Amino acid sequence: MISARALLVAAAALSLSGCGAVGHWGQAAGGHLGIVRAARPVSDWLADPATPPELAERLKLTQQMRDFATARLALPDNNSYRRYADLKRPAVVWNIVAAPEFGFQLKTWCYPIMGCAGYQGWFDRDAAQRHADELKAEGWEVQVQPIPAYSTLGWSRWFGGDPLLNTFIRYPEGELAAMVFHELTHQRVYTSDDTGFNEAYATAVEMLGAREWLAAKPEALVAFEAGRARRARFLALAREGREKLKAVYAGPAESRAEAKAAVMAELRERAPKEAPGYEAWFQRANNASFAILSAYDELVPAFTRLFEREGRDWVKFHAAVERLKPLAREERRATLKSLEGGTYDTDPATRPGQ
Repeated sequence: MISARALLVAAAALSLSGCGAVGHWGQAAGGHLGIVRAARPVSDWLADPATPPELAERLKLTQQMRDFATARLALPDNNSYRRYADLKRPAVVWNIVAAPEFGFQLKTWCYPIMGCAGYQGWFDRDAAQRHADELKAEGWEVQVQPIPAYSTLGWSRWFGGDPLLNTFIRYPEGELAAMVFHELTHQRVYTSDDTGFNEAYATAVEMLGAREWLAAKPEALVAFEAGRARRARFLALAREGREKLKAVYAGPAESRAEAKAAVMAELRERAPKEAPGYEAWFQRANNASFAILSAYDELVPAFTRLFEREGRDWVKFHAAVERLKPLAREERRATLKSLEGGTYDTDPATRPGQ
């Protein structure tokens, strides 16, 4: 299943005033610092005779991926993913996402430095569920999603960098590489007002980068492509469902609930055949599920097109993305959308009238 990846800045160095969420920032500070304390340099794990051989091999592999990310993909060269922590739990955080009963506009939360995002991360699952229940009582459709990794946008380099975690270290090789590349991408270019832009950019890099990493590993590449093909079928069905629901929500108010239920029932019936492996996602899906999924999915083709337009040159690609950052959110998205047709120059200095 595709899961959203959180972006969280350690609150320990931030003022807890301003956002009106002292409880949330308090748990964020404690949770992140707990991870910092648990993390040890990969070299220490490799030198420890108590480290299981399988884990040692995975850690060695991640360091090769980490070097590749900088040398080949032009991603940041810092201390992130040079440490490892076993958190003794299946997720690093649990994200709350929420949307209206008849719409896909994500509820947003705003944070210092990071800006606003369409999710809120909690290090304690029970606390996340309590807050999700409060939102449900207010009328929101809510999901609590387990998250395997998050990025501190490079801020945590002062504490040893973002660490590798037990929550994803045993992923198949292609997906492990994709995870590392995705999270490092958030440190390369990040805009504080556009979750969809940030996530689609990182998702495009993870996919393209993983394919480069696996180019000399045909068996692993075949496995990766098979997994991505299953994911593509899932995305296609989810996208179709989202469009049908969008039409329902634009229709007569008195028939929305019944029409919505019919669309959801149809998707659940079709999922076993058209999106095998994702049946559980459709069983529990609601507007929040579709909304957060679109943040990762919608702009990926445009970023892929941009990569091709820049000659598959990673340095030029990241620079082109960087040039989009100062634009207003809607102009940024319109620019990216136009790239799918191959008609737009991403350098503002070369546009007519500039």
